[in-house]
Amino acid sequence: MRITESLLAGTCALLLAMQAQAADGQKIYAQGGANPAAMACATCHGPNAEGMAAGGFPRLAGLPAGYLQKQLEDFRSGARSNPIMQPIAAALSAEEMQAVSQTLAAKPAVAPAQASRADAAEGVGARLALRGAWERNIPECVSCHGPGGSGVGDSFPALNGQSAAYLSAQLNAWRQGTRKNDPNDLMGHVARSLTDAEVTAVSEYFANLSQ
Repeated sequence: MRITESLLAGTCALLLAMQAQAADGQKIYAQGGANPAAMACATCHGPNAEGMAAGGFPRLAGLPAGYLQKQLEDFRSGARSNPIMQPIAAALSAEEMQAVSQTLAAKPAVAPAQASRADAAEGVGARLALRGAWERNIPECVSCHGPGGSGVGDSFPALNGQSAAYLSAQLNAWRQGTRKNDPNDLMGHVARSLTDAEVTAVSEYFANLSQ
């Protein structure tokens, strides 16, 4: 009987801790972290983490917690350079990073787009997204990021649901080396192999999938 009561107590404590963590994550997102330098995420990413396309701020809602936490850690270390995010990430504790990442992952994601390698590829952006350019060793985007660019696991984030401005900015960051947090330099290779026009075209392709 005592063992059962102990197990129940332990389960309740775990659930309460999880609820508290989720609540803390929402508070961090809406109001900022304990350190005043960790400003509220909602300021730039919107009240529901839907992103702000006009400012180039990405959608965070529904992205995997593991991916989000890694990006925060990379901003803090400098592996991913961004003058806005670096001081914010540096001001967050490890616990705050984990809590806000889990809160964001639990928010509704963009519905998967109906696009795959089986579809017709009309236009430069669609061809790169669905067919790649294998003569230049550029794989199709959906081979890693999933059908419609809806994301795969913690390593390949969703591309649909993001604005063209944000996607092109990231491709250019890979090209310029200001973003280098891919251990295999896969994205660095892909981005450096693209022309300016191709960066614009493939970014607009994925942005338009979610409209």
